[in-house]
Amino acid sequence: MIIIMSNNATDKEIKAVEQRLTDYGFKTHPIYGEMKTVIGAIGDKRRLTMDQLKLMSGVENVVPIMRPYKLAGRELKKDPTVIDVNGVKIGGSHLAVFAGPCAIESHEQFSFIAQKVKESGANILRGGAFKPRSSPYSFAGLEGEGLKIMRKAGDETGMPICTEVLDTRDVELVASYADIMQIGARKMQKFKLLREVGKCNKPILLKRGLSSTMEEWLMAAEYIMSEGNENVILCERGIRTFEPSTRNTFDLSAIPVSKELSHLPIIADPSHAAGTYKYVDALAKGAVAAGADGLMIEVHNCPEKAMSDGEQSLTPEHFEALMKELRPIAEAVGKTL
Repeated sequence: MIIIMSNNATDKEIKAVEQRLTDYGFKTHPIYGEMKTVIGAIGDKRRLTMDQLKLMSGVENVVPIMRPYKLAGRELKKDPTVIDVNGVKIGGSHLAVFAGPCAIESHEQFSFIAQKVKESGANILRGGAFKPRSSPYSFAGLEGEGLKIMRKAGDETGMPICTEVLDTRDVELVASYADIMQIGARKMQKFKLLREVGKCNKPILLKRGLSSTMEEWLMAAEYIMSEGNENVILCERGIRTFEPSTRNTFDLSAIPVSKELSHLPIIADPSHAAGTYKYVDALAKGAVAAGADGLMIEVHNCPEKAMSDGEQSLTPEHFEALMKELRPIAEAVGKTL
């Protein structure tokens, strides 16, 4: 629910309402405006009714929130969230570009790609140290060593790094190296993991699940935000449908729909959506034109020898050409790249 305080409500009255809510098990999120203070409250409304709150001094009105994702939705926060990661902004008028290989294979490989994507205009490094694979016999990443390689390349290029965390037991380790922690599509509803990363002060990149609805996706974001971490970045990476022509079906509509439902920034991952390098350019351009706040693109110096997802990776030269083509599209929709 939303508690709207009157224009002349005192600090004492505002604190009293917050304390009452806290005593009944609600989590409070006050928003201080120039004219009014609004308190967002999340909890079991059966324990404390709206009528009871209306009787308190300084309370003007109490409004129920209809959508279940109260923190991720726009009822409490109208303005779009902009997340600053070491000077790189995600959201608003900025277009963030995450680029790098699917898997970190060696220091030489990752450092080379990191330098190349930076020269082309990428501003965040992506790479997998822990790789969730469908087969237990596939390359599953360099794990701790991969994190060290990635951190070194990030420091050398001055770029923030983004990598996936798979398990609650690895959150502390990954957080000690990464600037952004990614929750992959397969882990989107691993609720204990969502709560654990919600306790960190690192931005979280939340990929949409393979067959998840918009509401399920935003409720996963709610899990993270309910633990105190409000720096969540949504990532549309395609959903599973009956169509076999691409690895996944890229849901372009998820971008404007998420903008209507949520204040959180949203980026697109055309590499995983397409599953082949041939379609990455078109999907990336479409996502930017639709208003995406960023892109995540897989780049490998030798895709035919990549240990993971080489078929959907662009070469550094291909990535450079795409970045040049994206700039006028970004400018046309009011984004800077």
